[in-house]
Amino acid sequence: MDRNSNGEIRLKGKLRNYILTPVLLTILFAGLDVWMYFLNVAAGLLCSVFVAVYLVVVLLLYRRNQSVILNEMIDFATQYSTVQKRLLDEFEVPYAILDQNCRLMWMNQQFSEIAEKEKHYHKSVTGIFPQVNKDQVNKADHVNIKVYKDDRIYRASISKIYFSDMLKESHSIESSGEEQYLTIMYLFDETLLNQYLKEKQDMQMVSALVYIDNYDEVLESVEEVKQSLLVALVDRKVNKYFANQGGLVKKTEKDKYFVVFPHKYLEPMAKDNFSLLEDVKSLKVGNEMAVTLSMGIGDVGNDYAKNYGYTRMAIDLALGRGGDQTVIKTKEKTYYFGGSSRQVDKTTRVKARVKALALREIMISKDKFYVMGHRIADIDSFGAAVGIYCAARQLGKKAQIVIDTVNTSLRPLKECFSSEHGYPEDMMISSEKALAEIDSHTALVVVDTNRPSYTECPELLEKARTIVVFDHHRQSEEVIKNTDLSYIEPYASSACEMIAEVLQYFDEDIRLSSTEADAIYAGILIDTNNFVSKTGVRTFEAAAYLRRCGAEVTRVRKLMRNDMNAYKARAEAIRHAEVYRGAFAISVCPADNIESPTVACAQAANELLNITGIKASFVLTEYNGKIYISARSIDEINVQRIMEDLGGGGHMNSAGAQLTGCTILEARRTIEHMLDEIIEGGIK
Repeated sequence: MDRNSNGEIRLKGKLRNYILTPVLLTILFAGLDVWMYFLNVAAGLLCSVFVAVYLVVVLLLYRRNQSVILNEMIDFATQYSTVQKRLLDEFEVPYAILDQNCRLMWMNQQFSEIAEKEKHYHKSVTGIFPQVNKDQVNKADHVNIKVYKDDRIYRASISKIYFSDMLKESHSIESSGEEQYLTIMYLFDETLLNQYLKEKQDMQMVSALVYIDNYDEVLESVEEVKQSLLVALVDRKVNKYFANQGGLVKKTEKDKYFVVFPHKYLEPMAKDNFSLLEDVKSLKVGNEMAVTLSMGIGDVGNDYAKNYGYTRMAIDLALGRGGDQTVIKTKEKTYYFGGSSRQVDKTTRVKARVKALALREIMISKDKFYVMGHRIADIDSFGAAVGIYCAARQLGKKAQIVIDTVNTSLRPLKECFSSEHGYPEDMMISSEKALAEIDSHTALVVVDTNRPSYTECPELLEKARTIVVFDHHRQSEEVIKNTDLSYIEPYASSACEMIAEVLQYFDEDIRLSSTEADAIYAGILIDTNNFVSKTGVRTFEAAAYLRRCGAEVTRVRKLMRNDMNAYKARAEAIRHAEVYRGAFAISVCPADNIESPTVACAQAANELLNITGIKASFVLTEYNGKIYISARSIDEINVQRIMEDLGGGGHMNSAGAQLTGCTILEARRTIEHMLDEIIEGGIK
C-alpha cells in the first residue's frame, strides 16, 4: 500500500493486480465483441451492451470495495501484530532484544521472571548477568555464554540481527553507511543437564596404583615375627581408606595394589592431601624406618583403557620423583601431592648392575658416542660425562663430550683433559659440530638432567636414534622421550655417584686415571656440599671406589677453588640476605665482574643454611637475560615443589629455576608470595 498526491491510501503490487483482474477481463470481452460484429450485427450490439454494463459494475464494485478491503487488511494486520506480540510474550523460551550497548529494549514474560525485572527495565543486561561481556558480544555474530541466576545455570545464546538484512526489500527506509544491528538473547536452562553430567562424571570409575616404596628395607628393620603384622596393618590402612571412598582394592603383588573408586571422591581426597600417605607412616611395630607409599591416578574420562595408561604414567612419575607422593595425571595437567619426606636410600645395587650391563650392550652395538649434560655445565655434569667417556674407551669406542660453555668453576677441571695430558684434541666438541657429524651409528648419552629443554643441545635429541639417560633429579612432566636406556634415581646424591656405581659393574678390568677419578669424585663432593647433604651408604661406597682409583682430596679441593671476584660476590650475597617470615633467607647475588654468577649463587644459597633458624634459602642472580634462582633447604621445606611451580625442578633440598620476562624484584615478590601460601596452607 502507498499514498497518492492527495494522501489517500491506495493498493499496489500483487494485491492491486489481483483486485483489477475483472477490469482487465473487459479487454478480452471487447475483443470478443468485435469478432461478434463480423458474425451478426445484432449479436455484436447485444454483446457491446453486456460489456459496457459489466465494465460499469466492475468499476463501481472496485471503487466501493477498495476502502472496505483496506480497512479489513488494516484490522487483520493489527490483530496479527497483537497475536504475534502475545505469542512472543508468552513464549516459553526466555527472550530479549538488546541494543548495541547491551541495554535491554524488550523482554518477554519468561525473561522478566528470570531477571526479576519489570518489562520497562532498560538498563544493561550485565547488571543482571555479570558473566555477559559487552566486548565479547560485539565481536562475534553469535556467541554462547554460561550465566548464573539464583542457583540456576543458563546458556545465553546471543545473536545479531542486522538492519541491512531486514531492509533489503524496503524502499521507505534505507541503511546508513555504518552497520546497524539489534542483539537477540535467548536463555536455555541447563541446570538439570549440568547436574546429570556431573552425576555421570561422579559415577565414572577412576583407576589408581598404590606402591609401597620401601617394602624390603622396612621389613629388614623389623623382627621376623612382626613382619607379617606390619604388612597386614598396611593392607588394612589401604583397604579402609579406599573403602571409605567407595573403592575396591586388589593386591596384585606383595607391595602393589590396584584400586578403582568413583570419580566424585577424587576431589575430597585431593583436598585432604591424600591422608593415607601420612597415616601409613604412623605404623610402628618395631620398625626403625617409616613405611611410605606412592600413588598414581589417571583421570581422562570414561575411556578406561586410556585411563589406566595415564595411571601407569602417573605412578612412574611418582616413583621417578622419589616416592612418598601422589600424582594425578589428566589430559591437560599433572598434579602433585606430598613428596615432602626424604627419598628412600636403597642399599641394593642390583639396579645399578642391570643398568651397567644394559649400557655395555648398547656401547658394543654402536661405533661412536656423544655425551651431553645440561646447559652451563657444572662439575657433576662434567664428571659424569668423563665417566661415560672412560666406559666407551674401555670397549675401544670413540666418545666425545658435547659442551659449549665452560665457566670459571669448571675450567680448571676441563684443562686437566687437554692434549698435553694425553687426551684427544676432539674429546670435547661444540654442539654445532656434533649436530653436523651425528649419524645412525652414533648414540647419545645424557647425564645430570632428564629434561630436554635443559640439555646442552636439545636438537641432538631429535637427531639421535639411540638415547641413554643417567640422572639423579626428580622427574617432571617434561622428560626425554624414546630412550633406549633410562636410569633415573632421585635417591642418589649426584650423577657422578650413579656413574661410579655403573663403572664398577661395567667391566672388571676397567681402570681410571687419577685425573678421571678426581673429576668424578669432585662431582660427588660438589652435589653433597662436602658430604653434608643427600649422602647415603652408597655415596660413601662410590667415594671409596674412586679413592681406590687414585682420587686425591687435596687435588680436588685445589681444582674447586674460586677466584677472588666470585668469592666476594658470594660474600656480598650473604651480607645482604634478608630473613623473610622469620625462616627464609632471600638474597641477590651480584653478577658484575664474575664469569659464572650462577655458581656463586648456588654457593651462597648453601652458606645461608648455616644460619640458625633458616629453613630454606633462595638466592637470585641475573645472567644472560634470565633470572636464575638457587633454592636450598635442610629437611623441613620441599624447595623442589616451589621451584617446579616456577618451571624448574631438582631435589627436595636442592632445586633451581630460570625465569624470563621479569625483573629481580618481581621474581623476589613471586617467591615471597609462594612462601606466604605455604605458611598459610601449612604445606611443607
